[in-house]
Amino acid sequence: MPVFAQLYSREAWIDWSWVADNTDRLRAATWEHVALTVIAVVIGLAISLPLGVAAARWRRLYTPVISVTGLLYTIPSLALFVVLVPVTGLTRTTAEIGLVSYTLLILIRNVVAGLDGVPGDIREAATGMGYGELRRLVRVELPIALPAIMAGVRIATVTTVGLVTITALIGQGGLGTFILTGLNRDFRTPVVVGSALSVALAVVADLVLLAVQRTLTPWTRAAAT
Repeated sequence: MPVFAQLYSREAWIDWSWVADNTDRLRAATWEHVALTVIAVVIGLAISLPLGVAAARWRRLYTPVISVTGLLYTIPSLALFVVLVPVTGLTRTTAEIGLVSYTLLILIRNVVAGLDGVPGDIREAATGMGYGELRRLVRVELPIALPAIMAGVRIATVTTVGLVTITALIGQGGLGTFILTGLNRDFRTPVVVGSALSVALAVVADLVLLAVQRTLTPWTRAAAT
């Protein structure tokens, strides 16, 4: 019986003794999963924010930027790792290059959408108050665009949590290591536990980022009320 079919069979119970014996490994893998995700999203945002601002300011840049990042997003993760491994090896760098590349399209689109949503009269008012372009961007436009940007960060984070499991194939997978081990050994427990913890991480990350978004944008709560 295929492994995935066994997972849903009556006999597919978790071996809790295995979980107890591997608590330290699970904890270490969870933190590795978190670290890989945070690094990828932070680097992706650091790249996407200036690119998104530039694409929103100079529209001729939007199409090539979205085309390139869209191409990166469509490359299957395994194919991307095959290309990268001969250059960067079975390293965290290889994993992060792949993970970062998948965040760019999501983040850049949301940065541009957020900036496009800033009302023109607010821009004109800021200019009339003596704000230069950089000051207006930092003090007026980015704060107004923040809900859209944070929505992109949330999507990118949840997506990355899932993609990190794939990097187990190059020895950098966090919780994906248990999923891969369980599949290779036809042992259900690591697959179930690794998958469940990955889903839990995605849910927790989204809730934390939602709380951060609400804290940084209190005016959105007031408007909703």
